[in-house]
Amino acid sequence: MLRTLLAVLCVALASPAWAVQPDEILDDPVLESRARDISAGLRCLVCRNESIDESNADLARDMRLLVRERLVEGDSNEDAVAFIVDRYGEYVLLRPTTDGANIILWVAAPIMLLIALGSAVIYLRQRDKAPEADKTGLNDDEKRRLQELLKE
Repeated sequence: MLRTLLAVLCVALASPAWAVQPDEILDDPVLESRARDISAGLRCLVCRNESIDESNADLARDMRLLVRERLVEGDSNEDAVAFIVDRYGEYVLLRPTTDGANIILWVAAPIMLLIALGSAVIYLRQRDKAPEADKTGLNDDEKRRLQELLKE
């Protein structure tokens, strides 16, 4: 029983919900749910790989408040995200869009992998076709020259 209670307590304390302060939470549960959904997809610019919903940074708090403010004013989820992106840049999105110049980033890695695999296949096939090295050993002149070099 004590272990179960301790496990539940540890999970509750480790929850990212603790980053959101009680004074940030909206009275309307629907708006709060929308704010949490939006916050989960926005990157904290201080913590880099945490969402603003998980981060305790002051900037993340400001961004969470800004999202909630936009929702209270009647913006849709897309409008609120667009407002944040216009203000902080597209880097703020944890999952960048796949249009415009970003398509290069999404497509480059698979293309580079295919190029590397193709190059490896071509190299291995050419290596198999290469003539085998001469295994006859050293001739008399080469042996004599080797002995001279070893004496020095």
